[in-house]
Amino acid sequence: MIKKNYIPTINISSLLEKSFDTKPTLKIVKEIEKACLDVGFFQITGHGIKLKNINKICMVGENFFKLNKKNKLKLAPKKWNKKNKNVYRGYFPNDVNGKEGLDLGDLKVSSKYSNNIKNQYIEYLNLQKCFRNKSIKELNNYFDNIFNLSEILFKSILVYYKKNPKISKQAFSRLKTLSTLRFNNYPNQKKPVEISKQDGVALGCETHVDSGIFTVLYQDKKGGLQVQNRKNKKWYDVPFNKKAFVVNTGKALEYLTQGKFKATNHRVLWNRSKRMSIPFFFEPSFDFKMHSSYLLSKKTINKGQIYEKFLNSSLKKFVEYQR
Repeated sequence: MIKKNYIPTINISSLLEKSFDTKPTLKIVKEIEKACLDVGFFQITGHGIKLKNINKICMVGENFFKLNKKNKLKLAPKKWNKKNKNVYRGYFPNDVNGKEGLDLGDLKVSSKYSNNIKNQYIEYLNLQKCFRNKSIKELNNYFDNIFNLSEILFKSILVYYKKNPKISKQAFSRLKTLSTLRFNNYPNQKKPVEISKQDGVALGCETHVDSGIFTVLYQDKKGGLQVQNRKNKKWYDVPFNKKAFVVNTGKALEYLTQGKFKATNHRVLWNRSKRMSIPFFFEPSFDFKMHSSYLLSKKTINKGQIYEKFLNSSLKKFVEYQR
């Protein structure tokens, strides 16, 4: 069943002014709060990232996946390329779960910084193995822009809870962030990854929730993404809008809000034609202490499980992360 307006669309252009005390801005904050509460998914327009730059990053991804497997494996974790030291970041082949992908962390991370910090998720990748300098520049620009956009969205949550938006820096620090820019390539899948036990639908990506605060996704026009209604358990298509990003809530936001903004089940339909999606998983710094007081209390209690451990437990069920 398709309900065209089930996924709300929010023009967030006023948020880009970075002033959260105006009437237009507070109206958007309320719209985001309602979307997180009711659906857990929404589309955003007026986000400030030009369509031509989105098209460029799509082309960067497409060109990477056109490389032969031997070349793509130059960026693979050591599970698939014994010559490499990286464990988490990099390319994973489509024999994992029916899709191939490229996971990139903060591109500001240098080899020296990665070696010194010794964190499993903060890994340096030598992108020159597979990308030209122009493409690397595009990747850096896109990561910067999508990270900043995600932080603005999170600041709207802080404002909703009557917190100073500047405290976002306590949770999200460049170089320390575990945020991931991913390129998903769904090839001509010969068979579905699984058959839904609920409704018998063939799937190209299994039903799941995301681990972070927000996922900010750009999907191609072939679509296939579906969202589950929390009440009636029915599935609804996420419509394609070339000028919009799709945003969904994750388990970390659910945890920090004590279940108010729940992570929402979603899946991708099996499609025999090739498609690509580019999600950005907005994740806190690895050492951020996960405690609900950060959002819900006037004073933040400096204790709780660090985000790295929270993420570890969240990723165990994903086949591509079993490394």
